[in-house]
Amino acid sequence: MHDLKTTDNGEVAVVHSGQHNLNSGPDFFNAQVKIDDQLWAGNVEIHIKSSDWFLHNHEQDPTYDNVILHVVWEHDTDVFRSNNTTIPTVVLKDYIDESLFQNYLKLFSKKDKWINCENDFNTIDDFTLNHWLERLYFERLERKANAISELLKASKNNWETVLFKMLTKNFGLKVNGEAFLSLAESVDFSVIRKTQNDRISLEALFMGQAGLLERDIDIGYHQELDKAYGFLKQKFQLDNSYVVPLQFFRLRPSNFPTIRLSQLASLYHEHQNLFSKIIAINSVEDFYKLFHVSTAPFWKTHYTFEKESKATEKIITKAFVDLLIMNTILPIKFCYAHQKGARVHDELLNMAHAIASEKNTIVDAFNRLQKISNSALISQALIQLKSEYCDKNKCLQCAVGNALIHK
Repeated sequence: MHDLKTTDNGEVAVVHSGQHNLNSGPDFFNAQVKIDDQLWAGNVEIHIKSSDWFLHNHEQDPTYDNVILHVVWEHDTDVFRSNNTTIPTVVLKDYIDESLFQNYLKLFSKKDKWINCENDFNTIDDFTLNHWLERLYFERLERKANAISELLKASKNNWETVLFKMLTKNFGLKVNGEAFLSLAESVDFSVIRKTQNDRISLEALFMGQAGLLERDIDIGYHQELDKAYGFLKQKFQLDNSYVVPLQFFRLRPSNFPTIRLSQLASLYHEHQNLFSKIIAINSVEDFYKLFHVSTAPFWKTHYTFEKESKATEKIITKAFVDLLIMNTILPIKFCYAHQKGARVHDELLNMAHAIASEKNTIVDAFNRLQKISNSALISQALIQLKSEYCDKNKCLQCAVGNALIHK
């Protein structure tokens, strides 16, 4: 925007817009503004009307004494600092089309809306929306990659260790995710390597560290695992005192921690060097094959140690593999490629598009506004949109919000 002037005709040049403040206090911190020949450094406050300064009691708050510029839509009164000096004011009404302002007001006139733009979300053109959702997907992927980077630092750049921790956490799903992660962190990955050739030892390690072998149960398989765990605990000086207790309540039996830990043990027993295999695979179908593992035979007729159930082959389902791909595999691939300076965006997009959309309250609500989520890429992007933009009223940083304001 050029040729800005204050209400007293001072020429304004914005040298630096400063940092947008999302908390209490002036709207922008540490801005630099040149008015005529004088360079000012300080904060900027924005209102619809100048008189909102007094409506919000800013004249009583010393935090606003270092405001160097007041930006308003309509100027209806001068405002002052505590020392009675006038704060220069720029009136946007003189520079911006009225329709733009009315669209802005309409977007933010929130009255019991789920999201600000819910009445107009379905009017956005496909190109704008699809491009924005793709960008949002990568934003969400970057957030997950940040968590992986922290694990990588802690493991001294050991990718196999990081993969094990991420997979273990996501085998626990939402209910037991943190408990499963604490289990993974309680065992050095070198112990996994040394035990994964023996299926019983590996499951005993997982079950024992998870505290599932602590009770005396007169079941042959439980006793076999308990004996194997006792040997491992002494040999590797294992400690599970910091492992978070597991939950069975309100879980489907197929998601019981006993079943998921047995499947995890099968996965690591059947696949050596799992990380290199995952990096090499670039199709969803090949991941279905990789993760096509079952539990130990005992669990075909059990969900818990004590109670016998109807015999079923408890193979990892495709739906569960989809979750692992979205929450573990693709973030790992993204982070690894970034570290190596490789570009895998197209590969990740293709796999994310090949996976069915998630079903949850956020995705369902967006689909009611417009039938849009046809893949996991879109559902992940919609979750990012709702949590990071809609819920935080960041419509001006959103492609949807910008499109509606500029209509």
